Amino acid sequence: MANKISGGRKTAYYLGGIISLIGLLTFLSIFISTAMNFGDFDNFDSDASSFILRGVLGMLMIIIGSVIRGIGARGLAGSGVILDPEKAREELKPYSRMAGGMVKDVLEEADINLGRGGGEPQKVVVVKCRACGFLNEEDSKFCQDCGDRM
Repeated sequence: MANKISGGRKTAYYLGGIISLIGLLTFLSIFISTAMNFGDFDNFDSDASSFILRGVLGMLMIIIGSVIRGIGARGLAGSGVILDPEKAREELKPYSRMAGGMVKDVLEEADINLGRGGGEPQKVVVVKCRACGFLNEEDSKFCQDCGDRM
């Protein structure tokens, strides 16, 4: 089960996202309050301190939430908090497998067989252009790079 992400990491990932969202809403509330009270300078001192507090608190929540979300996604070693390459490799294994799976999907979609799974590997034949040296497909009549006749 090395390619499964633990429940604790999933919780940290989603919790970090929620904290970041609350921080973003707190930060954006400054602009909404300003628009609603535009031109009203009766409580300028208290409004200014409220805006500064909400701005700083919102930005801190966005940063802290992003850090927690990154640790939840990649684990402590995978995100670089703990310097342990072996543990980092293990924590990042789900993503490594996912990337390999995506490459496999692309190869299957392009109908390219690399010799695994019982089929014979495809042979790719290329022809080098005499003018520029570009490697073209064998049935090309003109160079795909410089356009010279093959």
